[in-house]
Amino acid sequence: MFLIAFALVMDEVTGDIQCDISWCMLFADDVVLVDESKAGVNRKLELWRRTLDLGGQVVAQKDIFRYLGSMLQKDGDIDEDVRHRISAGWLKWRQASGVLCDKRVPQKLKGKFYMTAIRPAMLYGVECWPTKRRHVQKLSVVEMRMLRWFCGHTRRDRVWNEVIRERVGVASIEEKLTQHQLRWFGDVQRRPSEAPVRSGVLKRGDKIKRDRGRPKLTWDESVKRDLKDWDISEEVALDRSAWRLAINVTES
Repeated sequence: MFLIAFALVMDEVTGDIQCDISWCMLFADDVVLVDESKAGVNRKLELWRRTLDLGGQVVAQKDIFRYLGSMLQKDGDIDEDVRHRISAGWLKWRQASGVLCDKRVPQKLKGKFYMTAIRPAMLYGVECWPTKRRHVQKLSVVEMRMLRWFCGHTRRDRVWNEVIRERVGVASIEEKLTQHQLRWFGDVQRRPSEAPVRSGVLKRGDKIKRDRGRPKLTWDESVKRDLKDWDISEEVALDRSAWRLAINVTES
């Protein structure tokens, strides 16, 4: 918690000097400023000095905060984090477009490249997501667009998604997301009850009066829903080798 608060302060006091990587890089307690000239670096330092002179007026309230590559929302939802992961996936796609769009490269090899370099960027941090159906749908739409693109097809060609996946040897991103979450669920449940990671799991109280409307989805409820949808018991989920066979993922 103290590290998050410190990172929030650092993010705020460097707001006037932040640029794209690698012109400005923020670490836990360090800031790296890069410019094309010494005068440019001095100008950024002067802007930072003026911000620090504000004293107690540094920290402002934020509804969205970026921490360790994830987007944290004040309302506890993950919409911004999903959009951020999708943007990260497209960034990796553009960087690798020379390979993925080359017709001389076999489609199976493109699929392996996608699984190694692009999909991990889209699934970073999904282990802790309280995932809703619309979030999975967004990720699935983006993935199929990528797969169709490097196969040379569009939706107008009327090629089934299953055919595209078979050509490139890629399982659905929904299966991989479930695999990530169940693996993390098993890791958490195998830890002793006094472990810090166990205390960080939010659960809904039984005798707490809540506001009107549908309650917020928690990670624990999201995992239980996945276990039910895949017909997997909690005992199987705790056994890593057993649940890998249970969900029958079609790729490594």
